[in-house]
Amino acid sequence: MYSKKEYFIHTILFILTLIASTLAGGEWVYGKSVIAKGDDFLSWDYFLRSFAFSIPFIGILLIHELGHLFTSIHHKVKSSLPFFIPAWLGFLGIPSIGTFGAIIQMKSFVNSRKKFFDIGVAGPLAGFVIALGVLTYGFTTLPPAEYIYEIHPEYANPEFEGYGDQVVDFELGNNLLFSLMSSTLADPERMPEMSELIHYPFLFAGYLALFFTALNLLPIGQLDGGHVIFGLFPKRHKEISLSAFTLFLFYAGLGMISPFFPAEELIIRIPLYLGFLYICYHKSGLTAQTKLTFALSIAASQYLIAYFFPTIQGYQGWLFFGFLLGRVMGTRHPEVSGYKELDARRKIIGWIAIIIFCLCFSPQPFIFSE
Repeated sequence: MYSKKEYFIHTILFILTLIASTLAGGEWVYGKSVIAKGDDFLSWDYFLRSFAFSIPFIGILLIHELGHLFTSIHHKVKSSLPFFIPAWLGFLGIPSIGTFGAIIQMKSFVNSRKKFFDIGVAGPLAGFVIALGVLTYGFTTLPPAEYIYEIHPEYANPEFEGYGDQVVDFELGNNLLFSLMSSTLADPERMPEMSELIHYPFLFAGYLALFFTALNLLPIGQLDGGHVIFGLFPKRHKEISLSAFTLFLFYAGLGMISPFFPAEELIIRIPLYLGFLYICYHKSGLTAQTKLTFALSIAASQYLIAYFFPTIQGYQGWLFFGFLLGRVMGTRHPEVSGYKELDARRKIIGWIAIIIFCLCFSPQPFIFSE
């Protein structure tokens, strides 16, 4: 079915991604302790220890993509092997997780609503099950509370009051499922703060898996969640997808413009922001006038909300993903030849996928603060 060249290329990309995520995971999990001890971060010992992050993390992504692949094969839909995208940026001093993700490419026309649904939902469900297992193991095998002193030996100093010149703190944002599992499975005396979670490889890998699961299950366009919505509500997919995309942009951009900004700043910021919003609707299928109306409505509403709630902030990190969705991928779904209703079993699976999205989605997944 696949040529030797294809197997070779995809295997090499997978190995490079595993290595990149191992290096990136080592930076997150052990980075500060390595620097404090004066050790060589790229030593073989630290590399091997960092597999505790990369194997479950990349393994979950692999299972996700294999869910898509095997379902495609089952439905006789030609598709590529999983493309893994390595991305370790540590040599530039930029934090990363070692990958930009993985995708499979459909190579044949899919003319069935059922096939779209099955292929779309199989990946997130498969990855989610493995993520649950990884998180359950991570929560039930937490190291003693003293473990954090191995990473941050300065915490053992009773006079420690911070890092002085360090001005940026980083922590992971919570979601419903992670919060529920931590409160029911973890020993509260051993459970780390969200700002220290990056030093616990299984929990960090599992958290990232939930993040990518929620990202894929957004009910927009041709994302896995878009396929689910198309399966459940084929004649209303366009409206649901466009509404979800608009709400996503609206939340992401809260705080981008405010009446309390200096006038000279608003003169530059407002037209640039309006242009950005307009571009985000590039592949929406809307007319130019309607796109402009959407952009103006979003910006005006955000401006008004900022007037009454000056401190309100969305999550501007989502704006880049919104740009990719609207400008590159689009909010529409491919047409099919018919709209035969899904059977009861598939409908139940579809609603389970929606519940999983609600449980895994974090409004602010990665929080940077002064």
